[in-house]
Amino acid sequence: MARLFHAPLSPFCRKVRLSLAEKKIECELVEERYWEKDADFLRRNPAGKVPVLRMGERTMSESAAICEYLEEAYPEPALLPKGADKRYEVRRLVSWFDDKFHAEVTSNLLYERVNRKLHGTGYPISSNVKDGAKAIKYHLDYMNWLLEHRRWLAGDTMSLADFAAAAHLSSLDYISDVDWNRSQSVKDWYATIKSRPAFRSILADHVPGFPPPPHYADLDF
Repeated sequence: MARLFHAPLSPFCRKVRLSLAEKKIECELVEERYWEKDADFLRRNPAGKVPVLRMGERTMSESAAICEYLEEAYPEPALLPKGADKRYEVRRLVSWFDDKFHAEVTSNLLYERVNRKLHGTGYPISSNVKDGAKAIKYHLDYMNWLLEHRRWLAGDTMSLADFAAAAHLSSLDYISDVDWNRSQSVKDWYATIKSRPAFRSILADHVPGFPPPPHYADLDF
């Protein structure tokens, strides 16, 4: 069985977890306190980051590379569409959420509110939280625009772009930092994607000291 070294609220870990579950690859989850820089973990990934996926004799790091590997090694069900143009759009949006959304929103909300306490690095910086709360509105509006023109974020079929977005939003929803009333299209999209069997373990996550809100695991909000 595969083993995934992860942190429950990490959107990058969640993206890999969703890919594994969607492809029905059995995987043992091993929670890793990566910030403690344990020697055994650093041998698995000298970069000191999660996720790290162990499959057979292969140890893999970096969520984008892991997801691409899974897509090539386990092509069904496909999370990347056929055709260069469609694949480009999926990869563009994955990068949007893992880079831009992460820097402007996830880092300023989730990492300030939760990671600082978990890592023992002090109190949230209020200006960062304020910046994140402002930025998420822009990103939700962009998602709303995409969904007004497409069935899914990147096109007519669900893809890795949807999992990347859902991974970030689900982590933020765990701490009630998503205004689902801002866009009915985005709310409906998220309700659909979190109803998938692949999302079950995500909705069962529980971080000590940070209980999720009642709506977090409610498929109908």
